[in-house]
Amino acid sequence: MSTDRKQTILVLGATGYVGSRLVPCLLEKGYLVRAAGRSVHKLQKEPWAGNPSVEIVSADVFELDSLRKACAGTQIAYYLVHSMEPGRKDFAEADRKAASHMVQASQETGLKQIIYLAGLGEDTPALSKHLRSRREVEQILKSGKVSLTVFRAAMIMGSGSVSFEILRYLVERLPVMITPRWVSTESQPIAIRNVLYYLAKCTDIPETLGQTFEIGGEEVLNYRRLMEIYAEEAHLKKRWVIPVPVLTPRLSSYWIHLVTPIHASIAKPLAEGLRNKVVVTDSRVCRLIPQKLLSAREAIRLALDPHQYYLMKSDFGQGTLLPPEWAQSADPAWAGGTLYEDRRKLTIHAPASTVWRVISKIGGETGWYYADCLWQLRGWIDQLSGGIGMRKSRSAQGELARGDIIDFWRVEEVEPVKRLLLVAEMKLPGEAVLDFRIDEKSGSETELTQTARFIPRGLGGIAYWFLVLPLHYLIFHGMLRAIGKKSTAMKATADEAKK
Repeated sequence: MSTDRKQTILVLGATGYVGSRLVPCLLEKGYLVRAAGRSVHKLQKEPWAGNPSVEIVSADVFELDSLRKACAGTQIAYYLVHSMEPGRKDFAEADRKAASHMVQASQETGLKQIIYLAGLGEDTPALSKHLRSRREVEQILKSGKVSLTVFRAAMIMGSGSVSFEILRYLVERLPVMITPRWVSTESQPIAIRNVLYYLAKCTDIPETLGQTFEIGGEEVLNYRRLMEIYAEEAHLKKRWVIPVPVLTPRLSSYWIHLVTPIHASIAKPLAEGLRNKVVVTDSRVCRLIPQKLLSAREAIRLALDPHQYYLMKSDFGQGTLLPPEWAQSADPAWAGGTLYEDRRKLTIHAPASTVWRVISKIGGETGWYYADCLWQLRGWIDQLSGGIGMRKSRSAQGELARGDIIDFWRVEEVEPVKRLLLVAEMKLPGEAVLDFRIDEKSGSETELTQTARFIPRGLGGIAYWFLVLPLHYLIFHGMLRAIGKKSTAMKATADEAKK
C-alpha cells in the first residue's frame, strides 16, 4: 500500500526490540510516526523521542479505549506486541485478548493496513506454544476487515534480541555445553537490519496487502553451527557441544535462566520452539522486496562490533541513533552481553583547558601520575605472555590524534578539552578501554569522569576482571586524584604568575 509520507504511521510496541529500531527507519523514509507504548516515560528515553516527526502516545493493548485513541487518525499500524514477559502466567491468552482489541480498534477507527511480525515454522501439531501463539494472533488479526500483512521470521540476529542474547551468553560462558537434540534443528536466522528493511519497505508496495511472507537470511544452519560461528567471531576457543536425549525444554529453560540473565518464563517458551524447524519455504518476498541479505556470520560480526562499547549511557542523548545490531539505551540491561565498568568522577578546581593539558600528557615520559611501578609491572607481564609490553613511549609528543600510541594503549578518539578515549593493545581476555570525559561547570571548576570498561571474552575474561578488581580502586582512584592535584597545582602556578 503506497502512502503519503506526511501521513502518520502507528507503531505499537515502540519500546520493544524491533519497534524501537523501526521508528528511525520510518523517519528516514520521511514518515510521521506515532510511537505507542504502555510507558510514556520509557518512550521519552528513546533517542528519537525529541524528533518533531514523532508523536508519543500512551497505549495499552489490554485497554480498548487507549488503543482506539492510538489508532485514530492513522491508516497504517505496525503491531509489534508480545505478552511473553516475566510475571505473566499465560502469555498466549493475553496475546489473544490484545489481538482481539486490535481488530476492534482498527475497524472502528478506519485503519487500512496492519503489519505484523510473526514467527516462522511449519503448521503442525508439534508447533511450540510460543510459535502456536504467534499463529493464533495472525488468525485473529486476519479475522477483521482491515488488511493484514504478515512477516514470519526465525531467530533475529542482533544485540537485544532475546534469542540472540541466549546464544551469546551460552557460547561465551560455557566452553562445554550439554544440550538437547534441538542443536541439530535447522534454522534460517535473519539480521535485524534485513527485518527492518522488509517492515519499512512494505508500505510502498501495494502487493504486500493481505499477504503473508516468510523471511530469513541467506543460509540455513543448525543451532550447533550457529554456536560455532559465534565462537569464531567472538575469538573464543572451540566450544564442545554434546547433545543428549534426556534434556527437556523445561530443564533447558532452567539451565538458560541459571547461565544467562534471561528469565526462565521467557527462556522456556523460546527453548521449546527450538525443536521446530524454522526454514523459509516461500521466497516470494525476495522478488517483491529485494535487498542484500546478510549471512549469520556478518550479522554476528556487526552485533559484536567493539565500537559500541566505547560509548557511555550519557552518549545516548536525543538524536543519537546507533546501528540496529548494537545494544540500544532503552534495551534491557542484559542486552549487548557482559560489560564491566569502573566509573569515577572528580570535581577539580581548575578550568577545563588546564585539566586537558594534564590528561593529554599522560603516558610516555610523564607516566600515569600514580603507581607507575604497577603500570610497568603490567607491561612486563604482558611482554612475558607474548604481548607488546609497556613501550614507555608516545608516538606523538604534541597534540594527540586518533591512532597515536601511548605505551600499551592506542588513541581511539580525541576531542581537545572534552574527551580522550584509549583502547588497550595489551594481551587481554577481552576488550578494554580507558575513557576520560571533561565537563567544565564554570571557568574555575571542572568535572572529570574517568571510566574503565572491559568486555570479557568467555569465562577467562570474567575471571580476569574479578581477579584485578581489587587493584582498580588503588590504581584508578589514585590516578584520578593525582590528575586533580596536578591540575589544581598548575592553576595555582598560573595564578601566581599573573600577580
